[in-house]
Amino acid sequence: MNSKLIHRRGFFERAADGISGAALASLALSEYAVGEEIPAAPSLEPASGGPRRGYDTQPRDTHHPAKAKAVIQLFMNGGPSQVDLFEPKPLLDQRHGEDYFNEIAEDISSPQAAGGLLRTPFKFKQHGESGAWISDALPHLHEVVDDLSFIKSMYNNHPNHEPALFKIHSGRLLPGRPSIGAWVSYGLGSVNQNLPAYVVLDDPRGLPVNTVQSWQNGFLPPLYQGTRVRSEGAPILNLNAENPYPEGITTLQRDLLRKIDRMHRKDRPNQLQLDARINSYELAARMQLEAADVLDINQESQATLDMYGVGDKKTDSYAKRCIMARRMVERGVRYVQIFMSGQPWDSHNGLENSIKSAAGQTDQPVAALVKDLKQRGLLDDVLVVWGGEFGRLPIAQMRDKKNYASAGRDHGPRGFTLWMAGGGVKPGVSYGATDEVGYAAQDNPVSIADWHATILHLLGLHHHDLFFERNGLKERLTDTFKPRIVEEILA
Repeated sequence: MNSKLIHRRGFFERAADGISGAALASLALSEYAVGEEIPAAPSLEPASGGPRRGYDTQPRDTHHPAKAKAVIQLFMNGGPSQVDLFEPKPLLDQRHGEDYFNEIAEDISSPQAAGGLLRTPFKFKQHGESGAWISDALPHLHEVVDDLSFIKSMYNNHPNHEPALFKIHSGRLLPGRPSIGAWVSYGLGSVNQNLPAYVVLDDPRGLPVNTVQSWQNGFLPPLYQGTRVRSEGAPILNLNAENPYPEGITTLQRDLLRKIDRMHRKDRPNQLQLDARINSYELAARMQLEAADVLDINQESQATLDMYGVGDKKTDSYAKRCIMARRMVERGVRYVQIFMSGQPWDSHNGLENSIKSAAGQTDQPVAALVKDLKQRGLLDDVLVVWGGEFGRLPIAQMRDKKNYASAGRDHGPRGFTLWMAGGGVKPGVSYGATDEVGYAAQDNPVSIADWHATILHLLGLHHHDLFFERNGLKERLTDTFKPRIVEEILA
């Protein structure tokens, strides 16, 4: 029988309803001799500094010994304010209400709403042996402060959310580039072949700004795009059959389908969409055995659920996703991102209530995640990253020029704070700083390319040696910059 005449879906519609489908498998494969190996998909070369040829999810070698085996990225959509959370600026208190427009005019997107310098409504205190400053907007984070490494001199290159999001996720201000999670999946493959290498836990209330573009594969093969997993209802839609067959029949179906797919792919080499589709089907079949278990947080103790805030109306959604993330990295998922709906840290007005709302959803689950990873012995191997796309300006953004109490802050790309923990990062460090009012990175500025290079380094990948050949060019996550690894925060 000619394999080119086999229509895969039509075949199963006719044959898979009965045990006769298993018998037909031998007919479908009659062009191969008994015991002959069915051609498999091409596999990648180890990550030894050269290009990858062939695309699959098999685990691959690192460029150098890795400190981290997985990343959990807690992305704070909207731009958390560095001067209200992590960097107390006495000058804002002293000069509250004074004009500062001319000094930062080029970054003010709404000049008609610009007010004077705005003091923080929150109180700061130093915590832990490290003495790190954290405001009372984050009442739980201080419990793990000595496990964190703060970078207080990050900067972005655009004051608008969409380009800034493209930059922090993919290294460029433009759409169509692979996200860092896709690069990690491409570079390292998957430890657990029954789960995706790159998973996204987005908010059940809605997508973030830039929607699914924040976890796109770009020009990398579609196989490396982030896989969305839901925290409410069925975690992955259409994963399980509505009317499942007996286990033996299901196994025979999968084996037959895999062989027909390989025959089909043999005649159509170098078709990335086809490879990705076939790999996705095969992964979905394998996930039926493991996904339900890894995502079932009811297996956790009540003490663990309470620690994260499961059951509390404010924290429940984020808490569940943090627990799922921990369960995933335990089982070999390489890169997990947790997103919030919209941009809750975008504090243009009502600064105090806006920050309290966003922090109230995330602070307890985030602190619990760091504690939980540490007590389970996972924090040494798992890198946790917290931060948004930029920070906020030191001046007020005001609807009523006489009412500073209702003011907020506009976007501040030139200086912001993020923190990292575990996975080879030195604990209890505060690196860099913004200027005296918190406007721009001043001491030891860290670019997004530097930050990306540092994350890749911790995962055992060198930013220069991780590339994808396209149109005669070697494309990289950091390809238009000369990044440095921020060694000052490494253990």
